[in-house]
Amino acid sequence: MDIHSHLLPGIDDGSKSVEETASLMTQMNGLGINHFITTPHIFTNVWDNTEAVITKKLGDTKLELKHKNCYDTFEAGAEYMLDSFFLKRLETEKLLTLKNNYLLVEMSYLNPPIQLFEILFEIQLAGYKPILAHPERYLFYHKNHKEFHKLKNSGCFFQLNLLATVGYYGKNIETVAEKLLHDNFYDFVGSDIHHQKHLDALHNMVKIKSLPELEKAFNNNLFFL
Repeated sequence: MDIHSHLLPGIDDGSKSVEETASLMTQMNGLGINHFITTPHIFTNVWDNTEAVITKKLGDTKLELKHKNCYDTFEAGAEYMLDSFFLKRLETEKLLTLKNNYLLVEMSYLNPPIQLFEILFEIQLAGYKPILAHPERYLFYHKNHKEFHKLKNSGCFFQLNLLATVGYYGKNIETVAEKLLHDNFYDFVGSDIHHQKHLDALHNMVKIKSLPELEKAFNNNLFFL
């Protein structure tokens, strides 16, 4: 079960076509992944997707995949950027969750939002449960592990990018992922697949040592079935 990918074609920086989506899904089947919740970016003035746009694209794509004899479970959530527009979006839009009230969010790789903990509070006040995508990739936290504790204590779930476990993003991110796994901070796992290069990397040997913790996080994904 994969809860984070960019397989919905032509809607963000992920898959460019239904043919590419079908190819990536078929190859992921070979890795034992047959259920997908794809999560297009929603990022103001970059990828101005909405719940309605994504839902329409999902319906069209599922129909085309069926014609291509690709019958995997394929649903859609979204990956929301916690930018300066997010609180307004939270107030005025219907948000697209992974399941029930579980909402996938991300931050800029440059710096966290000034109002980060206020935003996380407001997300929960609105009835959602925030899942922070790939916390290991936020370099500004690498030398301050206490910030990860603060995020967990604020009610944030953590989602590990599988690519970090094979060293795709480099040694530093691999090391932080190892530490967070060891501390049982991860709740879920996602591929964050965008394209063929990402998928090719998943065939590399897993470098992290905390395999029981990784397996536990994988098993937690079954909640979303």
